[in-house]
Amino acid sequence: MKVFAMITNGTEEVECLAVVDILRRAGIDTVLVGVGGKTVVSSHGVTVTADVEIDDVDFLDADVIFVPGGMPGTKNLAACGKLIDALKIQDKANKRIAAVCAAPSLVLGANGFLKGKKAICFPGMEDNMLDATVVTGARVVTDGNITTARGLGCSIELGLELVRLLLGEDKAAEIKGKIQF
Repeated sequence: MKVFAMITNGTEEVECLAVVDILRRAGIDTVLVGVGGKTVVSSHGVTVTADVEIDDVDFLDADVIFVPGGMPGTKNLAACGKLIDALKIQDKANKRIAAVCAAPSLVLGANGFLKGKKAICFPGMEDNMLDATVVTGARVVTDGNITTARGLGCSIELGLELVRLLLGEDKAAEIKGKIQF
């Protein structure tokens, strides 16, 4: 299993790193991919060094591409042609895509990935959820190959959902117990 977790200047660091942490605890090879450089400054001024830069990634190896939110990080990721192209290939192959907060709206919804899907995003950003059915009140929604989450407070649940999808209920329950969730 391999997950590529995107990060760029302005990414909401907890949304990104909480999911990365949960996946790595589960033993999933999770690679932090920097867009716009290997070292980025998060939306709250935390400097994070990615494992690799996007230009050094072969997304064909991805079991999951994960896109976190945060401003202006989500807009930076949405403007990254290489990421959008990778997501198109991932989606066409019916491989997993995950996004949280503003990313379901500005990255996935605005680019047509949510057409005909149930999804969730940060409240107030639903306008860009083009042709999606927004599931109000949900925290994490999986529909087919796409998993979306409402925001930072749902990041651990998103990580656990990805573990469940990739490794099964037992592994997700094990991680949930280990982190006292």
